Formats: sequence, C-alpha cells, structure tokens
Amino acid sequence: MTQDTKLMVWIDQDLCTGDGICEEIAPDVFVGRDDGLWVVKEEDKHFGRTIVFDGEEGEGHGPEGARGLARVPDNLIEDTIEAAEECPGECIMIEPYDGTMVA
Repeated sequence: MTQDTKLMVWIDQDLCTGDGICEEIAPDVFVGRDDGLWVVKEEDKHFGRTIVFDGEEGEGHGPEGARGLARVPDNLIEDTIEAAEECPGECIMIEPYDGTMVA
C-alpha cells in the first residue's frame, strides 16, 4: 500500500501562527495540535500506517520540526505547495524526498 513520493514536508513550530489554512487545503498532510500549532502527518490510506509528527511518544507519533519530515503523497504535492504558499507564517518547509529520513 505504500507509494512513492517526491517530496517531504515539515513545519517550523517557531514560525507557525496557528492559522490552520494548511489543514484546510491539505487535511491528509497537516493536522492541528492541542497547543494551537500545526504539524505534519502521513495518513494510513497513503502509506499503510498513520504517523503524526507531533513530538509525542508512542506508536503513531514521530519527531516534530525539522526532524519530523512527512512524506507527501504524489497526488497531494500541488495542495501541499499551495498550503506552503498561503501560510501566513511561512512555516511550511518542503524538501526533496530522502529515504533516510523516513520514520
């Protein structure tokens, strides 16, 4: 069920304004945290398991910030780029895919 991807994405929480427009544009890539900031995620339907890169411990969680890169499904690349462009905090960082960074 896993799929290839060309891009990875992460959010710099120091720059996040909590606006949430990223989740409105690409809800399969971004999710709000309890503290009002947003983080990235990988959804089960795209990658076979769900991982939220929120810095929490345990199954289904991964590191946040620059260490918490989520793979972007190829069919959501345009939405992810749009979310980065629309983000008022300019906190969404898009990187080329790097298999060594996969959780």
